Amino acid sequence: MLPRVADSLSFLYLDMVRVVQDDTGVCAQIQVGDDRTDIVYIPTAALSCLLLGPGVSITTPALTTLARHGTSVVCVGAGGVRAYAGILPDFLTTHWLEQQIAAWADPTRRLDVATQMYRMRFGDTELPGTITLDQLRGMEGQRMKALYKLLAQQHGIGRFRRNYHPDQWHTQDPVNLALSAANTCLYGIVHAALLALGLSPALGFVHAGTQHAFVYDIADLYKAKTTLPLAFALHQSTNPEQEARRRFREDLRLLRLLPSIVQDVQSLLTPERAQTSGADAEEEDHSERRDVQMVHLWDPKAGVLPAGINYASDGV
Repeated sequence: MLPRVADSLSFLYLDMVRVVQDDTGVCAQIQVGDDRTDIVYIPTAALSCLLLGPGVSITTPALTTLARHGTSVVCVGAGGVRAYAGILPDFLTTHWLEQQIAAWADPTRRLDVATQMYRMRFGDTELPGTITLDQLRGMEGQRMKALYKLLAQQHGIGRFRRNYHPDQWHTQDPVNLALSAANTCLYGIVHAALLALGLSPALGFVHAGTQHAFVYDIADLYKAKTTLPLAFALHQSTNPEQEARRRFREDLRLLRLLPSIVQDVQSLLTPERAQTSGADAEEEDHSERRDVQMVHLWDPKAGVLPAGINYASDGV
């Protein structure tokens, strides 16, 4: 039995190494000099996700071992700030994907998740009982305008207006350039976390119409504490994009943000989980285990049915 997601070592980021499989296990080889190669072994069975940064090469036997141990592999940019591709084990649990689809497909639950996202961002505990998604968007817009105004006053830059025009990129002010660059870094980290959980980045609850809709939803939870203060601090920078990416990597402390993203996403998709206890909580915890489960069949009336049984009637 492999560890639960909550008990594992979460995410491990590597760059400038060669990952191979030897007689002992999967290891990262670092060329130190012409005649010296350091070796660090990777605890694949206790690892949820391996992030492969720039300069990493990996062999097929090593990938096979990672897949057999249920470790997701995501190709990312420097510091994990971009996600380019993900390799998921074939027996990665679909528990969280099923939770996401169930909440997304139900208009009531979808609105509940969007409302919970708003509360997580702004701390409001009291909202109208009949609030709509349009009203939430309007309230979110007002809060963001107020935050822009506050940050602009703190840095003495006068009035600020958020603009994102890719066709007029070089005509934008340093704050907008830095914010766009830092947000891109944040999107990559969120994307890697969603892939590691087996979730669909395309099924968003507030955003829609793009393959990264859910990435944008979750990234919005952290912008006020990460990318926004950073962007306004670079209002006098002569190269705001480069500085934003570098300082984001230096200040973010990647291994602390990724577990927080996982915990927040799980809480959003199953908010009642925090209230379970005893045997119910133990059953919920089991759903996070990455055990190899037998495949079941689904029936619209009977629910889950065991596989490996011939259900043909005698007359067939």
